[in-house]
This record gives sequence, C-alpha cells and structure tokens, in this order.
Amino acid sequence: MNALKKIKHDPIAMVCVAVISLVVLAGILAPVIAPNDPEQVNMSLKYAGISKEYPLGNDYLGRCTLSRLIYGIRPSVLLVLAAMAVNIGTGLIIGLAAGYFKGKTDEIIMRFCDIMLSFPADVMVLAVLGVFGVGLDKILLAIVFLRWPWYARVFRTAVMKYTDKNYVQFAKSSGYSTAHIIFRDILPSVFPEVVMIASSNVSSLILSISGYSFLGLGVQAPASEWGMMLNEAKNAMLLHPGQMLPPGISIMVVCVSFAFLGDSIKDAMDSKHSIRRCKVRQSGGSVRGRAA
Repeated sequence: MNALKKIKHDPIAMVCVAVISLVVLAGILAPVIAPNDPEQVNMSLKYAGISKEYPLGNDYLGRCTLSRLIYGIRPSVLLVLAAMAVNIGTGLIIGLAAGYFKGKTDEIIMRFCDIMLSFPADVMVLAVLGVFGVGLDKILLAIVFLRWPWYARVFRTAVMKYTDKNYVQFAKSSGYSTAHIIFRDILPSVFPEVVMIASSNVSSLILSISGYSFLGLGVQAPASEWGMMLNEAKNAMLLHPGQMLPPGISIMVVCVSFAFLGDSIKDAMDSKHSIRRCKVRQSGGSVRGRAA
C-alpha cells in the first residue's frame, strides 16, 4: 500500500498511467470511437489535409489516418502486451522453480534454457517467417517461444538472491509451506525487478514489432499497424512529411510511458522493501538485546 501511495503522488507515473490507459482503452473500443472505416479507400482524398471529418487527414489511398491509428493500437500495443504477459509469466514460474529448489531442478531447467538461448532470437524469428510466411501471429508466436528462457534466467538469478536471506530461512525453519514462502517472502522481493524488466521490454517489443511491420514482415495490408503506417508514409516523406508524424509520435509516446512507469514502480517498490527490511533488522536487534 505504501508503494501504491507513492506512485499516486508521483506526477510522472500518473501521467504515464493515464496515457497507457487511454491508449489501451482506445484500442479496445476502436470500432466505437474510430470516426471512419480504416480500410475505406477514397482516392479523391489522397493526402488530404486535416478536416472536421478527418481530424488527422488522409493517407496515400485517401483512408482516414486517425481511424487507422486507433485500429493500429491492437497489433502495436494490445497484442504485444499479451505476448509479453505470456513471456513474463512463463519465465517467472520457471525461474522461481529453478532459483528456489536449486539442485537437479535448477540444472535441468538451466541447461534447457542454454540450448534455447544459443539460437539468436531475431535470426530465428526471420527463419520462422521464411518457413511459415510473413504475419504478425507468426512473429508473436516465435517471440513467445524463443524469449521466455531469457526471462527465466533473469528471474532465477533474482530469486537466488533472496532464498538465502535470514527471513526466508526463518520461514523455512518455522514450518511455513513452500507456496507461502514463495508468494509471501520471495515474490514480493523479486517483483520490482519483474516490473522493471517487463516495462523496459514492452517498449523494446513494441519497437521490434513495428520494425518488422515497417519491413513488410508483420501486419499485412489492408490492416493497420503503426510500423506499417510508417512504411507507407516513407514513400511520400519529402512531399508529405506530416504522414509520418502520427504513427511515429504514437510509438514514441507509448514506449516512453512504459519506460517511465516502470522506473517509478521500481523506485516505489524498492523503497517499500528497504523500509520493511530495516524494520525486520531493528525488531530482530531488539529481540536479541532482550534475550541477552
């Protein structure tokens, strides 16, 4: 609760939460709030400027730029968040098992992760696209399959830092269950690192997906995606540079918001656990003093 209160009083964090919430809500409600059909072609409005009906103008096919931007949230942000959640969840569960139980469990899991990590992720994604064809679904599946071992190793290292702490050893000797120790003592301590890694990697994954679409390997026409919108706008970059601003600014704002929010949450959680550990040490010292 102290961490949540600190975040609520952090203006940067609250602005980031507002931006991300509005973007996610806009993506979910795209059919309701989009002013026009994002795939409707009207060549008479080719590169038309801003108007009441088309607040951000029209693209090279006369399609509504704002509508395509709103619908582009779904593959650019919502699907990325879903893929990141699967990656983080899988990596966290396996990393917790490896870091807490150690021994043969850790050895087997880490050797499998080593095998998976021996293949460069980006190269393997391109190989998957070469075998099965281009498409955002294939990119996301390849990323989920190839990147969870990296998260598992990171979280395993983080868990191992806390398994030998005094309060964890005390919980073990007191007869608390493994689930209680993991969810009550270890997971809250690891959570700041999970949040930091997740927030920074959401930004990089959004950029990665947009990059694949910019190269024509991700979302395919006539669907809209921010990277693909940049690819379409680059052909008229000199004559109509304003075409690149909406998708480019959207990618920048969303990525910066996730990065700043992750930093704010990490700072709040770190301060919370620092205070809790200080209280534990102080109480432990007073108990030892009374015992003496």
